[in-house]
Parts: sequence; structure tokens; C-alpha cells
Amino acid sequence: MQIDVLTLFPEMFEGVLHSSIMKKAQEQEAASFRVTNFREYSMNKHKKVDDYPYGGGAGMVLQPEPLFRAVDALTNSTEAKPRVILMCPQGQRFTQKKAEELSKEQHLILICGHYEGYDERIREHLVTDEISLGDFVLTGGEIASMAIIDSVVRLLPDVLGNDQSAVHDSFSTGLLEHPQYTRPSSFNGLEVPAVLLSGNHAEIAKWRQEQAFKRTAERRPELLKDAPLTEHQQILYEQWKQKRD
Repeated sequence: MQIDVLTLFPEMFEGVLHSSIMKKAQEQEAASFRVTNFREYSMNKHKKVDDYPYGGGAGMVLQPEPLFRAVDALTNSTEAKPRVILMCPQGQRFTQKKAEELSKEQHLILICGHYEGYDERIREHLVTDEISLGDFVLTGGEIASMAIIDSVVRLLPDVLGNDQSAVHDSFSTGLLEHPQYTRPSSFNGLEVPAVLLSGNHAEIAKWRQEQAFKRTAERRPELLKDAPLTEHQQILYEQWKQKRD
């Protein structure tokens, strides 16, 4: 996968893209990254990329020309049509399902904005997706794009080392992940649940299903409505609804 980032602050990505799983992904040639300062594509002699909004108002607006020219430069030698993603609080809320969708693409271009907003022609004629991390506003799109890159790249084959690691993550199954324990089995009088020490894989799987359901019901009950529940979890769901009602 080729991932391009268009930003005014490329230095922000140095640590993130060259550490941990992102570093491993590049070493395995599962992903490659390019971070471009789109100020380089400004035709203004002062390399300005923003201007005052027509009609007045507070703040500055990113101009269309530098971003259109930058995207053209990044795609003129590639056959695969990229997903061009705009980081924007007005966009679709990012989810694990969206991360899984994007992980199937060959080329992603992420646009990180700053200032008051974007010229509307960027939204209408350049990008394929607008994505938001949530109902809050960041200073710029850099942190959001880092989060998206991390969540997408870790889903690429062999990047995590164990392909099952991502399968059982929270939200991948529609539910929050079940509790996890490791050694020692007893710590300060706190015991690991006996079923996990039993060696009975069927009972362990059942316990994990129950715990995933219980945790989701307690912390994020709205997720249960559309979750693909097992037969056992569906019984638990009906019992939970009766108690709630």
C-alpha cells in the first residue's frame, strides 16, 4: 500500500512513521509512506496556501490550487485510482469498519488541513472521502491522519505477525474485546478466572463471548443493536433487554 500525506507540517510525522508497527510495515514492504508539504505546490511567490474567505468571516481558508496540483503530482505516474481523504470535523466518523475498508486499497492520499477550513471546490471535486475522528475539533488534520494510518496499516497482511490479532480487536467483531490476563495467575490476591486455566477451549471461547457481550452492554450498549451476535450472545442480549426494560 502506498500512503501519501499532504500537510504543512511534515516534521510531525517523523516519529510516528518510523517507529513500532509503522516501521515494521515498511521493512516488510507492506506499506510505504511519503509526506509532502503542499506549500511546495503554491504558485504564489510567497508560497501562501490560504486566503481570506469570500463574503467575510473569521480565519483563513485553504486555497484549492496547491492541493489540486499536489494530488495531480502524486497520481500522474500511478495506475491505481487513489482514495483521497480529507481530514475534516464535518466528515464521516471514523470506525473500525472504515479502517478495514481502506486497508483493501492500493493507494491512499490523506489531506491535513489547517486554518478555518477548505475551499469548497476541494470537497466537491478533489476528494473521495471526508473523515472525522469524532465530534471535536483539532488544530489541524495531522493527528487524525496519524490515527487513521496506524489503524489501517496494522490490518495489512503479516504486519502484526499474527493475523488473528486484529480479528479479535474491539469493534472488529462488532463488540468490545473480552478481558485479557497473563502471568502470574495470582497477583496480590487477585486471581485469573479459573476457566482460562482449565485448558477447555470450548468453555474458554464461551466465557470470552459472554465477557465481550457483558463489557459491551455495560460500556457501549448502542453497539449491540447492529452487532453480529452468536446464538449464545443473542440469548444473552434478549436476557439483557428484559432486565433493562
